[in-house]
Amino acid sequence: MADRRPGLDRDRVLVAQLTGTARHHARWRGLTRSEEAAAVTELRQLADGRADLLAEVAGILEGASQGELDEPFARQAAWLCREAGADPEAIPAWIGEGRRRKAAARMPPFSGGLHGGRAPGVPRS
Repeated sequence: MADRRPGLDRDRVLVAQLTGTARHHARWRGLTRSEEAAAVTELRQLADGRADLLAEVAGILEGASQGELDEPFARQAAWLCREAGADPEAIPAWIGEGRRRKAAARMPPFSGGLHGGRAPGVPRS
């Protein structure tokens, strides 16, 4: 059963917003000082003191992008989260989670199991 703790949905929405904002401000080149300042300010305001969620976003971006073509872009987005106040002690665990999610996304879809690929209760043809 899904975890339905109060505030969990708000945190998930905020993580999505922080991720989108960080990626929106990231560029395939170095940022100007004004671009960096605007990005960090927006992320800080959006996070509203949630260094834990900034760390989650930074770590997931870094971990999931390792070895990918968009790694420099994702690293810049993660760096913006760090600059906005991400908890540096929490980031390594989230990098590991990003790697785990990347590996899971590459797994082939599940197509078998105990019922030989058919739904339980469905007779063989």
